[in-house]
Amino acid sequence: MNAQGRKEIAKYIASLEEIKDKLDSMMDEEQDKFDNMPEGLQESERGEAMQEAIEQLETACDNLDEAISALQEI
Repeated sequence: MNAQGRKEIAKYIASLEEIKDKLDSMMDEEQDKFDNMPEGLQESERGEAMQEAIEQLETACDNLDEAISALQEI
């Protein structure tokens, strides 16, 4: 790969890292909201939906980490 291609990949990596940071922040905010809910609400349908969203955000962040690592290896 030439220098121009590597520069372009570096831009994609930076963009993905920015997206991941934003998703991490979202996940942390949702986790805080969930943690501050009364236990009864945590076990409700709403609480379970929040947990599912947190887990999906975590999965997305993990996948972004993998994509970033793969691009860095190029």
